Amino acid sequence: MTTTPAVAELPARRRPRPTSSAARRKDTLPGILMAAPGVGALAFFVAVPFVLAIVLSLYNVQIASPRPARFVGLLQYERLFTDPIVSGPFFRALLNNLTFAVFVIPVQTGLALLLAVLVNAKLRGVAFFRTLFFMPVVFPMALVAVIWRLILDRSGNGMLNTVLHVLSGGAFGAHDWLGSSSTAMASIIVLSVWQGAGFQMVIILAALQEIPQERYEAASIDRASTFQQFVHITVPGIRNTLVFVTLLTTIFAFRVYDQVYILISTAGANEEATQTVLYQATSSIFDTNNLGRACAITVVFFAIVMVITLVQRRLVRQTEDGA
Repeated sequence: MTTTPAVAELPARRRPRPTSSAARRKDTLPGILMAAPGVGALAFFVAVPFVLAIVLSLYNVQIASPRPARFVGLLQYERLFTDPIVSGPFFRALLNNLTFAVFVIPVQTGLALLLAVLVNAKLRGVAFFRTLFFMPVVFPMALVAVIWRLILDRSGNGMLNTVLHVLSGGAFGAHDWLGSSSTAMASIIVLSVWQGAGFQMVIILAALQEIPQERYEAASIDRASTFQQFVHITVPGIRNTLVFVTLLTTIFAFRVYDQVYILISTAGANEEATQTVLYQATSSIFDTNNLGRACAITVVFFAIVMVITLVQRRLVRQTEDGA
């Protein structure tokens, strides 16, 4: 007498048919064609100029000079770190860049997160505030710098000086915000945060809208406060976006140039307290006509920013793994 098994054997799962090499080639070709314009533009506008900068940094090149370029090897890099005339302004500009980044990255990211949470609320007229907060991003930096030049004007008729004079009952006098070494960099930091926070706000807002509302409803049933919901639902839900925004803000903070150049050239901002590495690189071209030194500054600065970005990314990855 044969016994039937208590559980019938399940039919064998069909294995996916292996993809033929011809089918893989058929899928690969459209992908290459679609990626080609972006890769080509990246190579033409980023890779090729960077390689050219490395090559030119090895020569003594002067623009519009009848003398031919002269190969000097690593002399430009050596002078950048050992010659006080060259290394002094370079390290001072690098310190200004680091100071700018240390303040802008957390303040701008935190402000963008706060604005994104506010405009994500279902309130009347929230569309108006979304437009209002994003509007500075649309303005070109030249226009933004001109507006803030009027705000930070050193005379008693400057907008900021006038407001502080009225609020202090006449006790606060005129102050040269851009000319003073103690407030020049702070003024540019405030300008940059005001102009750039709206862009990060839009990115974070898109991530906030992807969080399921059921999580907040469940937290409300459990009587979680608004702050507890923010800490345990909102922040973990947009963690990857915050990492991306932080890295993006870091890159933007180190490449600061437009507002510094405009405010120094038109508003008389304190050059020593506000010049950045990119500003010094352009000054090497326009002031001393030394293209090789400018390229050496650019290459060294690129390496420094790359190391900082990789270390920052590594620290964030370790935090994610340990969380």
